[in-house]
Amino acid sequence: MNALAEAFRLIITLDADLFEILWLSIRVSLIALAIAAVISLPLGTWLAITRFPGRKFCILLLNALMGMPPVVVGLLVYLLLSRSGPLGWMGLLYTPTAMIIAQVVLITPIIAALSNQVIENLYQEYRDTFYSMGITGRRAIVAYLVDARYALTTCILAGFGRAIAEVGAVIIVGGNIDHLTRVMTTAIALETSKGNLTLALALGTVLLALSLLINSLVIGVREHAAKRQYA
Repeated sequence: MNALAEAFRLIITLDADLFEILWLSIRVSLIALAIAAVISLPLGTWLAITRFPGRKFCILLLNALMGMPPVVVGLLVYLLLSRSGPLGWMGLLYTPTAMIIAQVVLITPIIAALSNQVIENLYQEYRDTFYSMGITGRRAIVAYLVDARYALTTCILAGFGRAIAEVGAVIIVGGNIDHLTRVMTTAIALETSKGNLTLALALGTVLLALSLLINSLVIGVREHAAKRQYA
């Protein structure tokens, strides 16, 4: 109980170490989310509205990558960025940039696969209309993305929730360095192993609050989209 009370004190008093870790976590995840969304939303839409040999295999692969173990992602990015790797000369390993890359690799398939399912349903409904109006290619992708913006927002929020809660990949490529690459999940693991339950509980409380906030936003967006659809 004393550790829990002290954890709330750290949150209420805006403890500097706590909010440094919190800010880095949010910044890394938001940048990764923005990059992943730019890649995955058009990709998922393109796979939904385009017919070509091997399309089903691509979708199957995308769905399979949704469940890729984070430690495997971390290992692959580590090998890519290590000194002996192809991008080792850039010196990105054990930096926030390396963590962003790992999160992008991790959440891009998730957002792409979810957006593909959303757009696939719209495609069945609007396909003939779009063809009759001559809306194809990039124009069609943009049109579908705009029309499905509320449903796609839930896909993006799901990606953010996955990114902010990630520990396996980011600790491999980030190294959990104090004041440089220490984020909430890695800090919780470290402080718990050290027996410093106060900071671990404070970070866990903030992470839980963020998780509840994200889920509330997802539900709110879905309800708003449903009201607009039947209005």
